[in-house]
Amino acid sequence: MEPKSSIGGLRLRLLVLHLLLLAPGFATAFNYADALSKSIIFFEGQRSGKLPPGNRMPWRSHSGLSDGAQYNVDLVGGYYDAGDNVKFGLPMAFTTTMLAWSVLDFGKFMAAAGELENARAAVKWGADYLLKAATATPGKLYVQVADPNQDHRCWERPEDMDTPRGVYHVDVDKPGSDVAGETAAALAASSLVFRRSDPVYSNRLLNAAVATFEFADRHRGAYSDTLASVACPFYCSYSGYHDELLWAATWLHRANPSNSSFLSYVAVNGLQLGAGDDDFSFSWDDKRAGAKILLAKFFLRKKYNNLEMYKAHADSYLCSLVPGTASFNAGEFTAGGLLFKSGSSNMQYVTTATFLMLAYAKYLRSSNSTASCGISGEGDVSAGEIVAVAKRQVDYILGKNPAGISYMVGFGCKYPRRVHHRGASIPSVRAHPGRIGCDAGFGYLHSGEPNPNVLVGAVVGGPDSRDAFADDRGNFAQSEPATYINAPLVGALAYFAGTTRSGTGRE
Repeated sequence: MEPKSSIGGLRLRLLVLHLLLLAPGFATAFNYADALSKSIIFFEGQRSGKLPPGNRMPWRSHSGLSDGAQYNVDLVGGYYDAGDNVKFGLPMAFTTTMLAWSVLDFGKFMAAAGELENARAAVKWGADYLLKAATATPGKLYVQVADPNQDHRCWERPEDMDTPRGVYHVDVDKPGSDVAGETAAALAASSLVFRRSDPVYSNRLLNAAVATFEFADRHRGAYSDTLASVACPFYCSYSGYHDELLWAATWLHRANPSNSSFLSYVAVNGLQLGAGDDDFSFSWDDKRAGAKILLAKFFLRKKYNNLEMYKAHADSYLCSLVPGTASFNAGEFTAGGLLFKSGSSNMQYVTTATFLMLAYAKYLRSSNSTASCGISGEGDVSAGEIVAVAKRQVDYILGKNPAGISYMVGFGCKYPRRVHHRGASIPSVRAHPGRIGCDAGFGYLHSGEPNPNVLVGAVVGGPDSRDAFADDRGNFAQSEPATYINAPLVGALAYFAGTTRSGTGRE
């Protein structure tokens, strides 16, 4: 049973939520289990390396089989981040962390939907690569394969790519606390996913996570300061590296709670690392909101008094998203009800916020608590209210929006057909075995025809601030998918697949 919030404030918020739920198209019910399945299949379309026989994107084949070879290091595998053929370590590590968090918090719902092993496989594909990147060469962390400036001069299938596959790393003299911190977080989170099923592998991941975190903390600096020519403007560390150190230490505590050193690290260094900052977005770049949600969980579960301020910050973040609260920022929502943070790939902020709402709602319920959005309990928000807001965002993505379009490829009848994605937009190697070269591929980029290959489950960048969407392959800000858009959504879809009747959206 959830704690009661004040009657007047609750009535107002319920009225606002009721009006929100009456937005265009809300009556439609969705099969969340099907959406969950598709959201995981998407990662099989982003795989680099030698694909296993059961890969469920039949138009994809092996690629990047010699990555790292010219530098005498094995960097085969991992994920392409979005619609190109570069392997960026920072967003890949964040993707892996969020996939792992999804499994950890909502794995029972994945199991009920028959998707747990597929989700674990998605985590392992990323974790295997990051483990190699972190341990292949002592004192180095490999953070990227390929120069995006050169890669973007061509429009090629990954199976055909012949652009230079340069390898980039950070070390003592060229630090990268941001990408190293995120890699440590990913390895720590992944170690928890496999703790019972494969304890040997889990221990390898955790040991590598600890070593990578120590490297990140001891040799501080932003990777984009030394690798600016290949990291920027694509994945510059705009928020700096402090947030990743806080994030990594938090995950290491969750992975190894018997070791008090990581929680002590947070207690001593938290304010220096941004714990006192207001933050209202969560992404591959800025991890503060996510770290605070996790630290608030530790406070709620274990009542660590020195973590109380993280509960206050987590409440503040959530309250900014709930209509009817004093801190709700209506200006950050479109007329159709979508959270709107950026004109480029906005869905990444929608899916991360949605995941954090559901995770925090779970933590509040388990501790019989509410989010405090006012003074003296006048603005307390229940877990159920938070879930209702999260559901509206998920439903918007799946088709309950003014445009009546599903922003998940392959889900529903109307979805983006001209996704900004090299592999999906060019005939597959099965359909066209002959090589399609660098320049020849641009004909497919600029074609108005639908993609010949369906990138099942991909969630694209999404509509603009007026809920308008252009299904145009050249409009990468709206039509490009990314692994870090999908990863948090996996957890959210699992939750609704498991908490609605038959996963269809019927309560």
